[in-house]
Parts: sequence; structure tokens; C-alpha cells
Amino acid sequence: MNTWRNASFAVTAVTLLALTTACGQDKGDESPNGQNVGNASPAGQAADSYGSDSGYGSGATTETVSAKQAGQLAVWDSKKLGKVVTDSEGFTLYRFDKDTANPPKSNCEGDCAKAWPPVPAGNVTAAAGTDAALTGKVTRPDGTQQLTLAGWPMYRYAKDARPGDAQGQGVGGTWFASAPDGEKAAVNADGPSGAEAAGLAGLSVRKDPELGDIVVDKRGMTVYRFKKDVAWPMKSACAGACLSKWPVVAPLEKNDVKGVTTKGFVTFDRPDGLKQQAIDCWPIYTFSGDVKPGDTNGQGVGGTWYAVSPNAKLVGAQK
Repeated sequence: MNTWRNASFAVTAVTLLALTTACGQDKGDESPNGQNVGNASPAGQAADSYGSDSGYGSGATTETVSAKQAGQLAVWDSKKLGKVVTDSEGFTLYRFDKDTANPPKSNCEGDCAKAWPPVPAGNVTAAAGTDAALTGKVTRPDGTQQLTLAGWPMYRYAKDARPGDAQGQGVGGTWFASAPDGEKAAVNADGPSGAEAAGLAGLSVRKDPELGDIVVDKRGMTVYRFKKDVAWPMKSACAGACLSKWPVVAPLEKNDVKGVTTKGFVTFDRPDGLKQQAIDCWPIYTFSGDVKPGDTNGQGVGGTWYAVSPNAKLVGAQK
């Protein structure tokens, strides 16, 4: 018995030591003195293990897909569909013509709900620049709470395999991507239409004419760090209203990274329930004030927000 117990303690110690080595060293003088809100689970989660359940292809189980929280909603300006609402990972949200918005009611159950998993109502933040009052919830026949937008129940589509897909657009003449006001995106579309994607890795490097090499997300949007965050133990000083301006970067798989360090590449389990990607153990964000790829409007905001270099350092920050 003692032998088993000692072996168990040894494994735990090695696991903690590995994470401490990844996140507790080489931080230099970057550790801030600002106020900190929230913390990460000490063990964290490797992003590559998290990513195994992040797909929505036909091979995903109903339970895996339907349980996925939407988190921080976002608005994506598609050339084909116009403005489209997505979840925090960039997956398109849909509405069903056979549902009703006043009063809110879902008419998609059974096999329908397997193909079109309802989006849970919990842990949802309205997209930056949209009317938060439009987000709501409806109780489904099975007692679960489903997200609504302007009264319309929201769904994902099981055949959307990656962020930027919109294979559900126009299916059956009744399913449409949702616009930020709950209306149909590209209402005149007469069939499925794949949304335009930036074609980038989840994280990659862009050469900015002023800032040099900086990290961008899959949409080509600039990635930022907050000086008031802490890398070890991982803590975020951005919570509540701050997140409407600085949405978190959702967890990624390590193999979805090009030219960016994968040191300290872990998932930050935030106390608000959101999951956030970290590189070199620093939580990373985008900025709602950046409206198109190439924008760097968040650079230097408040003397605390800065673009991120490929090795996870703050670009252009004063020491």
C-alpha cells in the first residue's frame, strides 16, 4: 500500500514540476504589480488535449457538441454572408425558420437536435458592439436552457468542421446563419454557402510595418497581452466589462500554430468559466476596436495592452 501511495505522489509531483518549469521560470521583470482578478487551475489543461473535443464534424457525439458553451460571442464580417454571429471559437450560430421568436420556442428536437445542436444559454457574453439586451434564453422540452438572440433559439451545425464554416446556410430553405440582430444572414441565399475564412493557422505571425513580427489569430486579427496579468500562478486582470473590449483567444491545438512559440502553451481555466489560450503561460486576447485584419488599434491602450511577439513578449512596451 505504501509503495502504491509513494508512486502516486511521485507522479503528481512530476506533473506539477513540469507545469512549474513551463510557467514558473524565465519571466524576468515582466511580472506586473497591478490588481489581479481570477486565477487558473494550477494543473491547467494542455491546449492540444482540449482541442480533441473542439470539432463539430459529423464524427462528434451529440453530448460533446451540445454541451459546448458559447462563451464570448463575436461578429464576423463574411464577404458572402455579411455580419454573422459566432461563438468564442469562431463557429457559426444558426436560426431555424420553424422556431418562433415571440414567444421564443424551439421546434428542433430528437434527430434534428443531433444535426443542429442547441447552444446552451449559460456562460454567454454578448459580442462587442452589439445590443446585449438581445441575448436571452428559452427552456427546451428537456428542461435545458438554450441561448436566444432577439428571441430566436441559436444552434450550431454538426457538419461545420472548423471555424469559418457555414455549411448550414440555407439548408432546407429553413436554416440560416444569424446576424447580430437575430435576423437571417444573407437572407436571399438559396443554398448552402461556405463562409470565407482567412486561411490562417490558429496563431501565426504577421509582419507589421511599424511593430515588426506580431502574432495574429485565424482571422488575421492582432493578438494582445495585458501587462496586469500574471503568468505564474496564471491570473487575469481582465474580467467583466473588460472582456467585452478584449475577448479571450479560445483554446487551440498545438498543431494549429505556425511560427509562434508553443512554450507554456496551456489552457487557462478562468473563474468566469471561459477557457483562454495562453502562450509562454501568458493569457492572450484580441481587441474589439480592431475591425479588420492588420488593425493594431489596441497597441499601447492605457499603457497596459500590447501586441505579442512570436516568443510571447510584449511588443513596444516600456520596461
